[in-house]
Amino acid sequence: MGADPRRYGHGRTARGAAVLACAAVLAGCASMPDSGDVSPVKASKPGDSQVRVYPVPPRENAEPGEIVEGFLEAMTGDDPGFETARKYLTKQAARTWNPEERTTVLSAVPVPQQAETRRPGRGAQPAEDQSLVYPLSGQKVATVDNRHAYQPLDPVPYSESIRLVQQRGADGKSKEWRIDRLPQGLVISESDFQRNYRSVNKYYFAAGKSWVVADPVYIRKRQDPVTRMDALTQTVKALLEGPTNWLKPVVDSRFPTGTDLKKDVTSLSTDDQNTLKVPLNNKADGVGREQCRYMAAQILFTVGDLGSTRVQQVELQRSDGRELCVLGEDQKSDFMADRTTGIRENPYFVDSAGKLAQLQTGAKDVVEPRHVFGPFGDGAAKVEKVAVARDEQHAAAVSENGRSLRVASVVSDAELPEPLVTSKGPRPDDRLSAPSWDGRGDLWVADRDPADPKLLLLSGGSGEPRPVITPWLTDGVRIEGLRVSEDGVRIALLLKEDGRTTLQMGRVERQGTGDRQKVSVVDLQPVAPRMESVASVSWAGPSRLVVLGKPAGGVQQVRYIQTDGSTSAAVIPGLNQVKAVAAANDERASLVALADDAIVRLQGGTNWQPVVEKGTSPVYPG
Repeated sequence: MGADPRRYGHGRTARGAAVLACAAVLAGCASMPDSGDVSPVKASKPGDSQVRVYPVPPRENAEPGEIVEGFLEAMTGDDPGFETARKYLTKQAARTWNPEERTTVLSAVPVPQQAETRRPGRGAQPAEDQSLVYPLSGQKVATVDNRHAYQPLDPVPYSESIRLVQQRGADGKSKEWRIDRLPQGLVISESDFQRNYRSVNKYYFAAGKSWVVADPVYIRKRQDPVTRMDALTQTVKALLEGPTNWLKPVVDSRFPTGTDLKKDVTSLSTDDQNTLKVPLNNKADGVGREQCRYMAAQILFTVGDLGSTRVQQVELQRSDGRELCVLGEDQKSDFMADRTTGIRENPYFVDSAGKLAQLQTGAKDVVEPRHVFGPFGDGAAKVEKVAVARDEQHAAAVSENGRSLRVASVVSDAELPEPLVTSKGPRPDDRLSAPSWDGRGDLWVADRDPADPKLLLLSGGSGEPRPVITPWLTDGVRIEGLRVSEDGVRIALLLKEDGRTTLQMGRVERQGTGDRQKVSVVDLQPVAPRMESVASVSWAGPSRLVVLGKPAGGVQQVRYIQTDGSTSAAVIPGLNQVKAVAAANDERASLVALADDAIVRLQGGTNWQPVVEKGTSPVYPG
C-alpha cells in the first residue's frame, strides 16, 4: 500500500485530527504531553502503528468543507463514543449515527467532491433555508459487519454523500454548518483500518463435535471507542456474542444463550499466576462442570491467539463471583481435531522416481530424505499427487496420469491396493486433483472429468466415494485444487473459470449420519479477490493460508492470507520459479515449496534453502 495522497483540494486550514506518535515499542501512548504544540497532521500516516489520533472539534464559524473534512478525520480517532465526531453532526444525526453498524474500508481516504447546493422543498423548517451535499468517492476494498467479520472485495467504486444544513450556534443567534445526513457506520482508508484494528480468532466447536474451529474477526487494537473495552475484553465479548454469520451454520457455542460479561466489566487481566478470571452474568450460573470446561476452552483458545497476553489458565466465575470452573493450557489438546502433541516439522514429497519420501527439515543440516514404507515408497505405484493422513499412518496417492486414487499404509509394507476412485477424463488435467484429508479422517478429491465433474468424499479414507453437493460447480467451472481444514468445516478451493483461477473458501455442511449423511460445500467466499490468479494454497494455521499467486499488475509471490481474505502482516522472502507451496497447521513449522523442480524450505523466516534437487508435490499431513 502506498502513502495516502493529500486528501482534499479545498484550501483546507490545518485542522481535523491531532496525531501523537509514540516512540515506545508496543506500549502505545500513556498520555498526551503537557507542554509544546500539538501538530496537526494527516490521520492516515501509513506504516506508523504507534500513531494515536485525537480528533479536533469544529472551530467556530467553520466553512462547510472544513466540517466534512474534520468529520472524516474524526472517524479515524480514538476518543470515547466518537464524541468529537458527533460534534460535526446535528443533534438528530448525532443520535441516529451508529458507528458500530459496519465499517467500510476504502483503498485511500474518501474524497469529498465539490458541494451541490440544494434549496428546501415545501414544508421545510425555517432553519433549513438551504443544504449542501458533498458527494464522497473512492474504491471500496473491504467491509466489516457488526459481528466484526471482514469481507474483502475486488475493488469497486464507492459513491455516497454527506449533507450539511445550518443550525443555531451556541449563542442562539449565529448559524453553524453541521452534517444532518451521512452514511451509517465508519468510512475509513485501508491504512487507517490497519492502524486501528487487529485480527483475532474466536473459537467455537464444530457442530456436534468436541474440537474447536477458528472464527477470525477484527477488533480495535486499543480501547474500543463505544464500549471502552481494552483489546482482551473486546475479544472475549466478541466470542460471547456468537460466531460470524458465515460460520454459524456449522459450529456451536457452549455458552448458554444470553451469556455475557458481568455488567460494567470493561477490562480483563491476568493475575500473577497467569490466570484470566472471567466474570459472567447470571445466564451461566447454572451450567454443569463439563459444559463449563467447554466454555473455558473457547476462551482459552481465543485469548491464546492475542500474543500480547500470556494466559496459562482460565477461571470462569458466576455472577456472584464464585468459581464455575478452571481450565489450564495443558488441557487444550482435549479440544483439538488432531490431538497429536508436538510439532510436525517433517513434510513429504514425491521424488524424481515417483516414490513418496519424507524430508527431515527439522535438522540444522540437510538430511537425506527417507522413503516411506508400502507401495508408495517402494515403487509399486508411481505417485504423481499425494496427501498424507494427519495421523501419518496412511497416504492417498493419485497415479496413472491422474486416473487412479489409492490409499495405502506408509508405516508398513503391503501390496498395492485396488483404486478407490477412477476418473474417465480424456486428458491428465481432466482427471483427479491432488487429494486432501480433514481432521475427521475423511478423504477429499475432485474428479475434473468434463463429462461428469464432481467433488468426492471417502469417509475414513476408504469405502465407496460419495459425491458432495456442489451447487457452484456449473458448466465452465473447474476445480484446480483443494485443501480441507483440520476441523473439517472449511475447504479452500482453487476454481478456474473464464481462464482465471481464484481462491474461494467453502463451508462444509453435513446433514444426517452414517451412509445417509449428505455433505455439501456451500456459500463460497472469495479469499484473494485482488489476485489475478492463484496457483497453489495450503493451510498454515487455524485461520491462515499460504498462497502462491499473482496480484493484479504484479509478479507471482508467496504470501500469507487469512481465511477471511485479510492480508497477514507476516512477510515471506521472494522466491523465483515457484510452482507449489506447503505449510503445516502448526505455524512453527518450516514452509516448503517446489521451485524450478527443486524442493526448498524456509526455516526461521530468513532465506529459502534447497533440500532436494529434484522432486515434486511437497505436502504436510492433511
